[in-house]
Amino acid sequence: MSPRELDGKVALVTGASRNIGRAIALDLADGGAAVALVVRSDVAGASAVMREIEAHGGQALVIRADIAELADVKRAVETTVGHFARLDILVNNAGIRPEAPLEQLSLDAWRQVMAVMLDGPFLLAQAALPALEQAKGTIVNIGGLTAYTGAVHRAHVVAAKAGLDGLTKALAAELAARDITVNLVAPGLIDTQREGVEPEHRKTRTSLLGRRGRPEDVSALVRYLAGPKGRYLTGQTLHVNGGAYLP
Repeated sequence: MSPRELDGKVALVTGASRNIGRAIALDLADGGAAVALVVRSDVAGASAVMREIEAHGGQALVIRADIAELADVKRAVETTVGHFARLDILVNNAGIRPEAPLEQLSLDAWRQVMAVMLDGPFLLAQAALPALEQAKGTIVNIGGLTAYTGAVHRAHVVAAKAGLDGLTKALAAELAARDITVNLVAPGLIDTQREGVEPEHRKTRTSLLGRRGRPEDVSALVRYLAGPKGRYLTGQTLHVNGGAYLP
């Protein structure tokens, strides 16, 4: 088998049990990376992804951790480095997207979304920094379309995703001197499995291509950013939405 572009690399992917997170984990593994699959509760889903990776000759590890908790974040990074002896790629994908009208949005609900979607990527970047610096690695944050378009009943989600865009730029500026690249991939109108009713903004918005994308459309870009051909991209927001939003 000829060498693949991520052979010898190690990735940590949060929210890796389904949808975009699953596709990212599988794509990075297909590129040759060993993958730590970090999930808060869906161990069964992550284990299925691990078995799929291993069935194709790859390496994977399931780690149960709440990325909103500092102790869990440190343990996830330490477990990854302890098991695979390095960490090259951090993908902050985990997210929660509850909906509530502004007048019904509680402070606890606001803080819960911020903790997962903004605090978590910050804590993970900080905890992974020594390993990423040694590896001259990369961070890829997964944003969202509504951070740029707005959406009803999602003040907390939109604010968190917009904050992640800002964090991406700040980390790119600070970590460039250490040869660590940091970018954000913003998916939009991707065909994913969701619990409950479909969000209102997904019912009304269409893409220029007239169809929804696949999780693999997002994961292909993450794989590129993690590989040797993506090393001159940093501090960028890259939209994958079929033209649903034109910045």
